[in-house]
Amino acid sequence: MQRDELERYARQIVLKEIGGAGQQALSNARILIVGAGGLGGPAGLYLAAAGIGHIGIIDEDVVALSNLHRQIQFCTDDLGTLKTKAAANALTAINPHVKIHEYRHKINADNAQDIIENYDVVLDGTDNFDARFLVNSVCLRAKIPLVSGALGRFEGQLSVFKMKWPKNEEGACYRCFVPQKPPEAETCAAVGVVGALAGVIGSMMAMEAIKIITSAGKPLYGKLFLYDGLNGDARTISLPKDPNCPECGGG
Repeated sequence: MQRDELERYARQIVLKEIGGAGQQALSNARILIVGAGGLGGPAGLYLAAAGIGHIGIIDEDVVALSNLHRQIQFCTDDLGTLKTKAAANALTAINPHVKIHEYRHKINADNAQDIIENYDVVLDGTDNFDARFLVNSVCLRAKIPLVSGALGRFEGQLSVFKMKWPKNEEGACYRCFVPQKPPEAETCAAVGVVGALAGVIGSMMAMEAIKIITSAGKPLYGKLFLYDGLNGDARTISLPKDPNCPECGGG
């Protein structure tokens, strides 16, 4: 690392759980953010600040005025700009050492594998179940860890799916948690969301990715973190593998 990088990351390098080796691992890491919105934005900002070497961002949308109360990677001048471009500019402004890879289209069955297999960790902050199921399926086949976050109203949730377990061990995938698409999926546009909630869950998604890359602490493998912002409550529950899962089980 260059001298200015050592100073930039000094407060991380001094942590015994990260150190120089962990910081170098972050610099070598490749992380994909699926969805440059309320979750992907805060996560991306903190990952760039942490010194992730390569960050991929996939999104086909442009910045809208209704995004700005929670998608803090954008500003008013970004209205009408492709989200990937505006996000790339924001992340580069924070840390010019990070290389940003833009995918200015929707993730789908034709491109998902070609994109995802180039990354070490995937963060899913999308707002529809078809995309979530697809990302889970590709990560499962490629054995790439998946950090999945979701939010609505005043409540957020977060889980990490390991996808590659030691022999004689197994864990849940996203479809163990959500086996089928709900009949009426609730969106932030329909039910509303307080903006600061996106920062809470998005930042935690970045934290989990950093833990995975540096082998620090215990990522939320096989667990579901639930946060109630309205009442200031949080709890973590077990998320076991479903033997009848339609993706990784016999369902």
